[in-house]
Amino acid sequence: MARYTGPACKLCRREGVKLFLKGDRCLTGKCAMERRPVAPGQHGAETKKPREYGMQLREKQKTKRYYGVLENQFKSYFEKADNQEGVTGENLLSLLERRLDNVVYRMGLASSRREARQLVLHAHFTLNGKKVNIPSLIVKVGDEIALKDNVKSLEKFAGLIENMQSHVAPAWLDLNKDKAAAKIVALPKREDIDFPFDEQLIVELYSK
Repeated sequence: MARYTGPACKLCRREGVKLFLKGDRCLTGKCAMERRPVAPGQHGAETKKPREYGMQLREKQKTKRYYGVLENQFKSYFEKADNQEGVTGENLLSLLERRLDNVVYRMGLASSRREARQLVLHAHFTLNGKKVNIPSLIVKVGDEIALKDNVKSLEKFAGLIENMQSHVAPAWLDLNKDKAAAKIVALPKREDIDFPFDEQLIVELYSK
């Protein structure tokens, strides 16, 4: 299964914004964006006037890196969003939000999407009562995601469950904090996504 394995902090520096790829570390002074908030490379500190294509490309790169997907997968999501009814950009973000690894992250059971991806790959969760290990799986309204009972007592998961108690989930997720589970009660709406995306730039890029 393809995934990015390079240094995560360079991605944030390249996009010029915190993508929260390393969980709690991103909230401390150790964050690369706090210590060196310029693009990586010899000419990273140089300022250039952004062109239209460059702005569209950077927005696409920022979005796919935020959700941890690669190029072909992201393009596939866009094509699917474009074929759905409604606004293409909002459809795209809704699909990305409903990836299983992102749902686990939104539940508060992982400090980052990278960690959530690993937990799903190791089959620590169930979907509608059945074991699942596909991070890219798109959940739908009515689906129930839960942490498996046999791992809840492990030290790592005990800490995650404790953190979940104070976690505030988006409106489209109904959390059951006692069972470390959640149910999809609606499709994610644009206002449910608080990261500053400009999805229209992505639509313009793929419309060329």
